[in-house]
Amino acid sequence: MKIDWAALGSVFGVSLGVTVALVALFTLGVVGLTKKDSARGGAAALAATGAYACFAACAAAVAYGIHLIVA
Repeated sequence: MKIDWAALGSVFGVSLGVTVALVALFTLGVVGLTKKDSARGGAAALAATGAYACFAACAAAVAYGIHLIVA
């Protein structure tokens, strides 16, 4: 049995990068919702819109990952 270490390292690097990006994106969404509570007017609407966009991007990335697994 021969292990392709280059492919294994590539998969590890990509999965680590995507994981860090998703956690950062989700964190930005949570911060946006927190800022929405303390902001007023247009800033609150902008914070909420940004937060929901971050959550939608996270959901899209998860759905794409599930699609890759199933396909």
